[in-house]
Amino acid sequence: MKRQTKLIALLAVLIVICLAAFLASRHEEQLEQIRNSDAVILEIPTDSLTALSWTGEDGTLSLHRENGSWVYDDDPAFPVDNDIVDGMAEQFASFGVAFEITDVTDTAQYGLDDPECTITLTTADKTTTVQLGTFSTMDSQRYVSIGDGKVYLVSHDPYDEFDAVLSDLILQDTVPNFGTVTGLQADGDNALAITRQEDSPDTYCADDVFFQQLDSGVLPLDTSLVNSLTNTIRNLSLTDYASYNVSQEELDTFGLTSPERTFTVTYTMEEDAAEETFVLHVSRDPAKLQEAIDNAEEGEEPADVAGYVRVGDSQIVYNINASTCASLLEASQDTLRHKEVFPGAFDTVSQIDVTLEGNSFTFTSAPGEEEDSVVWQFNGAEVSVSSLESAIASLSATEFTTEQPTGKEEISLVIHQDDENFPEVHITLYRVDGTNCAAVVDGTPFALVSRSSVVDLIEAVNALIL
Repeated sequence: MKRQTKLIALLAVLIVICLAAFLASRHEEQLEQIRNSDAVILEIPTDSLTALSWTGEDGTLSLHRENGSWVYDDDPAFPVDNDIVDGMAEQFASFGVAFEITDVTDTAQYGLDDPECTITLTTADKTTTVQLGTFSTMDSQRYVSIGDGKVYLVSHDPYDEFDAVLSDLILQDTVPNFGTVTGLQADGDNALAITRQEDSPDTYCADDVFFQQLDSGVLPLDTSLVNSLTNTIRNLSLTDYASYNVSQEELDTFGLTSPERTFTVTYTMEEDAAEETFVLHVSRDPAKLQEAIDNAEEGEEPADVAGYVRVGDSQIVYNINASTCASLLEASQDTLRHKEVFPGAFDTVSQIDVTLEGNSFTFTSAPGEEEDSVVWQFNGAEVSVSSLESAIASLSATEFTTEQPTGKEEISLVIHQDDENFPEVHITLYRVDGTNCAAVVDGTPFALVSRSSVVDLIEAVNALIL
């Protein structure tokens, strides 16, 4: 009997618990109901906004519209990019949701008691506050409140745009794409005066289109190196501003009152279009530069110093890293010219004369049986000169020089080309020491080259003649 009574009591308790759970769930459903929704809950045309502000983890930013343009409340001199701000606010012109939760009693569970971001949109007749809570665990959508007693889930997170700091809003200076560069001038040390000329008679390298103007004529430059320099300018990241409304005192501090270097790029965007000009000033903080010089050990180069750039007469000055600054300040005719002793193409070479240890050897080419093929011969026998061509192509400047060599001649070459302007290229290599040889090209001292590469050239010749 006692056992039966006990079972009845336990059953009664279980019924009470189940009933309580059922009633609680029904009560919860009555309190907060979530349902799918495709409702548009805000329609605020961007051009109707008179003010916009938002508060996030980085603080508060507030702007107002003045004469059709956005103005930063704390400093009207800040150059605001209207397109960026309009783009941020555009989503509220038709702000739709994915789910809505009604009869909300506890906003804390949605992160809305302490929102991650609060956006305030003001028009002439209304102010709307949008609060951004946490994410739902089910579908990682953001909880949003607009103050109407409901909580919404949105598929697009407004914080993607409003996680913005002041520097994200700046109306940056832009560097044009340049199209076709027609000229590049740079003053300061290692001045550049580069012009563009297609099919020039001043080079035998078909890829050459850029030439440094010299008092004695022109110097062909390596097209890829000049393009690399113009790409460095074109790809400058003008986002990290040092000052957005630079004063004369700041220009002095940045070293931009008298810039270390000013680049002037001339270019055309389309064929036969008028030339356009882009000006860039580059410098370093004189005090920091002097500190680096003072801290360098005697005989050592000072540590790299970050720099600043300014586009034309813009009021914005940008920070650039030390590496980019150095590449701009150090650009010169020597960093842009060909490093190869012979930069030509071997498919234009018809004969190579070699003088080695007082003996002369001639290698000649003739058309092969197959179309566009070439057969090389030495003393009437067919030979492969691929190793010889590779050895010649590997002769590269380690240091340019104008000094006449005084050492022993190691080897000399005369390269005959199918080029009416440069039918012959004379290359003579002299020993300097165990590490270097001096290259003289067409009678003019050119550069120091690695002695090991000269030894490779001699071995390539010996392999053909022995």
